[in-house]
Amino acid sequence: MALSSIETLAALELETDGVSTHSSNEQRKVEESVSAIYRSLKGKPERISSIRLFRDRHASYLLKGLKNLSENYECLDASRPWLCYWILHSLCLLDVPVYEHMELSVIDFLKRCQARDGGFGGGPGQLAHLAPTYAAVLALCTIGTEEAYNAIDRKSLQNYLLSMHTDEGAFMMHHDGELDVRGAYCALVCALLTNTATEAMFKGTAEWIVSCQTYEGGIAGEPGLEAHGGYTFCGLAALLLLGKVDSIDIDRLVKWAVHRQMKFEGGFQGRTNKLVDGCYSFWQGGLFPVIAHTLQALGCKAIAQEDWMFDREALQHYILFCCQSLIGGLVDKPGKTRDFYHTCYCLSGLSMAQKSPGDMPDVVIGGESNLLKPTHPLFNIRLDKEREAKEFFRDN
Repeated sequence: MALSSIETLAALELETDGVSTHSSNEQRKVEESVSAIYRSLKGKPERISSIRLFRDRHASYLLKGLKNLSENYECLDASRPWLCYWILHSLCLLDVPVYEHMELSVIDFLKRCQARDGGFGGGPGQLAHLAPTYAAVLALCTIGTEEAYNAIDRKSLQNYLLSMHTDEGAFMMHHDGELDVRGAYCALVCALLTNTATEAMFKGTAEWIVSCQTYEGGIAGEPGLEAHGGYTFCGLAALLLLGKVDSIDIDRLVKWAVHRQMKFEGGFQGRTNKLVDGCYSFWQGGLFPVIAHTLQALGCKAIAQEDWMFDREALQHYILFCCQSLIGGLVDKPGKTRDFYHTCYCLSGLSMAQKSPGDMPDVVIGGESNLLKPTHPLFNIRLDKEREAKEFFRDN
């Protein structure tokens, strides 16, 4: 696939049978931009094998964003805990330390985002919402200090999560808000990390998630909609955390998932007939370790221990050659602008693609200097951060 067969790139291009559509035209443009990069490497195997992760540039971009954001980020005023999480998690994967005064500043800010009745809003004084609540909890667990853990009002968080739960087992994203699979996943992650989960909190949740599986095999945001990579990850991860993976049609889900990796680019698309996007390096690529754990839970150990069932080298090639901005940060696809969201999920996907199941050796394109810290396949915070948070909240 892709760089593993530069000589046959033309055979991997989109086939339209002579019929052009808006979607096919857009796909052709992406393939042309990626092809220019891949074909420039033809006959230069040393460049492919020595590609490097721009660690210092990415770290500089991330640290600068943690200190100060430009006015271009005003549109994300309701997503400020997300910015904290995206930046902190990316730095954590790169193993870049954050100064204590910066951590304390983030903790203070997130405390001000915490609503009186529980949960976190997108900014101080904003309505509590499950998405920034998830991001705030992950950011505080990534900092991983006692001050960070104690910033979470666990009792009010528990009450808030319970109040978001509906009779059908779904979760509202906010009071009187929409229902979707994200809500169930976000609530579950927050509850399990902080040791606030109760049986009543997730009554009927597994059954509701299963009702969101589509005829394609993936999982939609809610019943009757289109299968989507982000929702599929959230849904399957939630079922695994709930111990209810035996209720999903895993064969159909696997079939849908394996067809989301783009044969030309090497990266993933989020839905059928859509374009490649760097963020799906995690939402789709990171789905396969979850699938492997699911298969193990269902007794298919031999299959699960062989590999992650996607082309890990091709994904790493796409991220390293097509998604790295020369000035730091990572992007959706060639020609796009860097941002913290894509930086976070490209790096998360890269970390996933490098790690191997069981005792199999890691696969690290470009050499050991490109190796990232491992991220937890279900929570997407660094493995040691997940363990330390659970230990703290279990004992306090």
